[in-house]
Amino acid sequence: MQKRKLGKSNLEVSAIGLGCMGLSFGYGPAVDKKEGISLIRAAVERGVTFFDTAEVYGPFTNEELVGEALAPFRDQVVIATKFGWAPNPEDGGKWTALNSRAEHTSRKQPRAPSSGSRPTSSICTISTASTRTCRSRM
Repeated sequence: MQKRKLGKSNLEVSAIGLGCMGLSFGYGPAVDKKEGISLIRAAVERGVTFFDTAEVYGPFTNEELVGEALAPFRDQVVIATKFGWAPNPEDGGKWTALNSRAEHTSRKQPRAPSSGSRPTSSICTISTASTRTCRSRM
């Protein structure tokens, strides 16, 4: 699998990435959790190291699925997640409002896996509510 560097971040990823939105949002019903995990892990086995998700996909369920599927590969992958969305009471509670307040965005810090150790994967966060930037978090 060919590799690419992301901007000036020195994050190196596979030339082919996997956008995971459709596993839990947007294209009909969500896939079975075991099937989603199996598909994501099969992508890793084929050399894919770049995975895209967002808090709004589900909401949250897609990030959780991707995180669980990639837990055994944390030191080998880069996960891009977009954040800054919020429920909009004027739109029936749909996640169409923007929210870049610190108390909302601070939830996007990488969480430690259940083992208690700090995750070693790179997390690329992209704020939907402000200028779109990418920074790595190790």
